[in-house]
Amino acid sequence: MTINNTKLANQETVIRASMNIKRVMDELNRILVGRPELHKLVVTGILSKGHILLEGLPGVGKTALIKTLGELFGLKFSRVQFTPDLMPGDILGSYILQQSEDGSRQMTFQPGPIFTNILLADEINRASPKTQSALLEAMQERCVTLMGTTRKLPDPFFVLASQNPIELEGTYALPEAQLDRFLFKLEVKNADVNTMKTIITSRRRGEPPQPGFTFTEAELKELFDIMEEIYLPNAVADYIARLICATSPTETTSLKEVKEFVQYGASPRAAIAVSEAARAMALIEGRPSVGFEDVKKVFIPALNHRVLLNYKARFESLTSEILLNKIIGSVKEADLV
Repeated sequence: MTINNTKLANQETVIRASMNIKRVMDELNRILVGRPELHKLVVTGILSKGHILLEGLPGVGKTALIKTLGELFGLKFSRVQFTPDLMPGDILGSYILQQSEDGSRQMTFQPGPIFTNILLADEINRASPKTQSALLEAMQERCVTLMGTTRKLPDPFFVLASQNPIELEGTYALPEAQLDRFLFKLEVKNADVNTMKTIITSRRRGEPPQPGFTFTEAELKELFDIMEEIYLPNAVADYIARLICATSPTETTSLKEVKEFVQYGASPRAAIAVSEAARAMALIEGRPSVGFEDVKKVFIPALNHRVLLNYKARFESLTSEILLNKIIGSVKEADLV
């Protein structure tokens, strides 16, 4: 079946894929207890082939979550601990001079840890701007260019980064251009009392249990293929466009808080991020078509790092999340056609 020259995913296929995805989320909830909504958003990001920035205090499980995801999806995994002295070549790779058996010498490329499926950029805000900028091409183009040669990264490729929101010494704020390349920015909050009790009674030395299954390469490819067939109706696309435009302080903006407190609104890349994440959310829920509720669920995680507030917002204790909730409340849905 096709709609507007777009192949629509079969309902039975979508339901079967949804059940497999929920197996992953159930396993995540078993291994890393207490954060089902966070796990759902992280899986949504993976299905969207997007990069994710996890922000939280040390010891809340950011690294464990990323490592467990790699194991469940059967993806190659590399971890880089970002430090102020880390150089671009430590991530991308470099050329080294090697001598062959006949005595001749030639420059040989040695791939860096970025040539993987999941790159865990641990404490990414500790690296210098020079090193952070080395990730820009990789995150956007899925390739690396060194000495005039461009090399494709493995498919799929994700950067899952973590950062500490309270530590300022020896850190560098991520530039807006790099932040914009993250599909989601997710806050990893501390555990509640019940979760804390479960951790200390069932996780000796903090070691989580091993995953009970791993996706095969064929199963993961099937999920990505189904994602391509999730339909985005015109009415929902229009709703996304109006939400994104409502974040910019223009003459036509109806929300006074946007005009007063927003310095820069979201870009077309943000609209693409919301639409792809909404498709993934629809797939998780077992529907072949995106609905308005799917958009609302992913709007704030996809926009909270893309809408830049001015200095006046600090005095009013206005956060991006509060403002984005106001925008959702002010932009009306349309009838699905």
